[in-house]
Amino acid sequence: MAVGARSGHDEPEDRPDGVGNVEPAGTTADAADSAEHDGDSPGSGSTAQKKPRSFWKELPLLIGIALILALLIKTFLVQAFSIPSDSMQNTLQRGDRVLVDKLTPWFGSEPERGEVVVFHDPGGWLEDSQTPEPNVVQKFLSFIGLMPSAEEKDLIKRVIAVGGDTVECKKNGPVTVNGKALDDKSYIFEGNTPCNDEPFGPIKVPKGRIWVMGDHRQNSLDSRYHQELPGGGTVSNDEVVGRAFVIAWPVNRWATLPIPKTFDQPGINAAMGLAPGALGVAGALPLVLWRRRRLTRGRTAG
Repeated sequence: MAVGARSGHDEPEDRPDGVGNVEPAGTTADAADSAEHDGDSPGSGSTAQKKPRSFWKELPLLIGIALILALLIKTFLVQAFSIPSDSMQNTLQRGDRVLVDKLTPWFGSEPERGEVVVFHDPGGWLEDSQTPEPNVVQKFLSFIGLMPSAEEKDLIKRVIAVGGDTVECKKNGPVTVNGKALDDKSYIFEGNTPCNDEPFGPIKVPKGRIWVMGDHRQNSLDSRYHQELPGGGTVSNDEVVGRAFVIAWPVNRWATLPIPKTFDQPGINAAMGLAPGALGVAGALPLVLWRRRRLTRGRTAG
């Protein structure tokens, strides 16, 4: 609406003879009086709209909101990580960007067998590796989660066994979890053996910890190579950042990261599967003894 324009009506043209400019007596005064009663100035009009704010004035606010949301997402929901090595080939290639779910651990979820997880260096795993010094822009983008962090010493591996499991791999043999052999052909690097470069076990994984291995077995310094450290090569669940669930970049590498079917095979949870039965026996035993004692007393009294 142009400045000074009325809502749908133009001022009548001035005519020399005054025709058309005559108004009934009292019209102007009545209009002014009505406007005062309505709380508006005589010339403002109740339908006048506020002038919208300039885009440039709104821009800093929009940027601030976007940064806060990005920071919240990175802190509590999802974070991007870059793959710096070949230890997870062919599942992950050097330079891939993966998205890591950081939400489910907040609800008490623990790592599961077969998941690809990102975790902080438990101590001593990356002591010889050099991390590039990021510039100011990279630090800022990493801080809000729009870029993977170049400073944090994080690793990415596949969970093979969890707390309570017994894991083992002899030379020329498969990796076994609770006595069940894993069929790893679907995820380990073509031409690799399960563990010929570093056989191990049997190892009982402590509660609250995980045993991890890279998919490129002959190019991965994983749990097998850190058994001399505290934890015996296992990683605390508290060190786990989250599960990598999708390759987000580059676009032609987009793919999800599902759990291989071999980790769902019957019997792999054998140790845990006995627990419900054992609890049932433990719960039923006192009842049986109480009933037997009651019957015995009844016979004695009779």
